[in-house]
Amino acid sequence: MTRLAILADIHGNLPALQSVMADMASFTFDHVIVTGDLINWGPFSADVCAIAARERWAVIRGNNEFYLLDYRTPRAPAHWHEYTLLPWLHAQLAGLWQSAIAAWPDELSLRFPDAPPIRVLHGLPGNPWRGIPPLLNEAELATLLDGVPEAVIVSAHTHLPMSRHVAGRHLLNPGSVGVPLDGLQSASYLLLHGDATGWRATFRRVPYALEPLLAEFRRQRFVDQCGPVAELVIKEFTTARLWVLPYLAWRQQHARDQPHSSALLATFAENDIWHYTPPEYHVNR
Repeated sequence: MTRLAILADIHGNLPALQSVMADMASFTFDHVIVTGDLINWGPFSADVCAIAARERWAVIRGNNEFYLLDYRTPRAPAHWHEYTLLPWLHAQLAGLWQSAIAAWPDELSLRFPDAPPIRVLHGLPGNPWRGIPPLLNEAELATLLDGVPEAVIVSAHTHLPMSRHVAGRHLLNPGSVGVPLDGLQSASYLLLHGDATGWRATFRRVPYALEPLLAEFRRQRFVDQCGPVAELVIKEFTTARLWVLPYLAWRQQHARDQPHSSALLATFAENDIWHYTPPEYHVNR
């Protein structure tokens, strides 16, 4: 039997990762797989990268790694100029970690001798910017995953735990270690046990101390450096709910020409956030 620990979307949240590692110590496993987005959002991106390297975990890039790698290059889309977190992220990781992340793979194909092969993605095949929606129907899923030979697929990006048998495939998402978005303030990860009959998933939820994370945000003067959107980032950590995406959707509809500001955030706060939140994130309301 092969035993795996699957981590995803750590997002620079060192206290959450440390709590998960303490929980992992109770189990025996052969490999740790990290399905992207180790960095950004949280203030401990370099520390998280150092742990992954020290522990020799198998790591792939998520979309937040591309934010780091493509920022200040011709590959960066024009609209990134509005993304106030990118200079802050670049300052944390430019140099050694930027070079190391440049060599990480985008996907993995795990082929152990005693269990079915697994494709490890951050989002969709060839696209780390879009996850596998947990509510998508069978026909749409079959189209999105066309060309992937493995029947077992581990994805991330949505920050929502998932285990679905659909369209002849077993789809898995470990949820997020660092930024859970299902309303449960606890780090989420996945244990997989595989043999000739397939892979069996056990989801783990681990509480962690939020205050060290908030203290580091204050020490780095995160809101001062990154502006009003940083306030929403912190709110995602403290509530385990989406805030940035609903705000951007509201702004696109009602205030697209207005710059980000505390006043604009206050106007947004007068609205029903659930109206701008995708339905899959209404879980555990």
